[in-house]
Amino acid sequence: MLGIPEIYENILLASKNVSFGQTCDHKTGFLLKGLAASKPGGRFLELGTGTGASAAWILNGMDEASHLVTVDIDAKVQGVARRHLGHDSRISFRCEDGACFIQNNTEQFDFIFADTWPGKFELLDKTIDHLKVGGFYVIHDLFPHASLPEPYRVQAPKLVSRLQSRGDLVVTEPDWATGLLLAIKMGAD
Repeated sequence: MLGIPEIYENILLASKNVSFGQTCDHKTGFLLKGLAASKPGGRFLELGTGTGASAAWILNGMDEASHLVTVDIDAKVQGVARRHLGHDSRISFRCEDGACFIQNNTEQFDFIFADTWPGKFELLDKTIDHLKVGGFYVIHDLFPHASLPEPYRVQAPKLVSRLQSRGDLVVTEPDWATGLLLAIKMGAD
């Protein structure tokens, strides 16, 4: 299919081999790719590397001057991403708890894809503090579905309300894929 990162299908196959079923779908991937392309020379953060499916899309949209930091606590699944994407000098892998990364980070990012509990349901305000004005905050899996744990399904509507109530964000919710939310940081809350 046109525009799909070449390595993406290999990552999906490797994900099945390690029984990891939480990979990025095409619709979400195309959005990530397009948003990354809109930030030349950008600094990108992915919270929840998983096996690297989302990172493959983000890298596919990034220019050569951009850099992606991707964080995951699970060395086994992140190892799949490292094997498939580690040759690209535009990506740095951090194998650590996302909450620790958020709390200790001093960098600002043009784009944050929060695909794990920390940065989404935990430490949301601190995560948004790391987003530059004009930057994108992206989350998905907001629609209830059987593969999501119950606490996640309960927290998702509360998270959306919390983001919508922030005065420093413009929030849009495309009604497709697994339930996406894109927020653009406009200034101080």
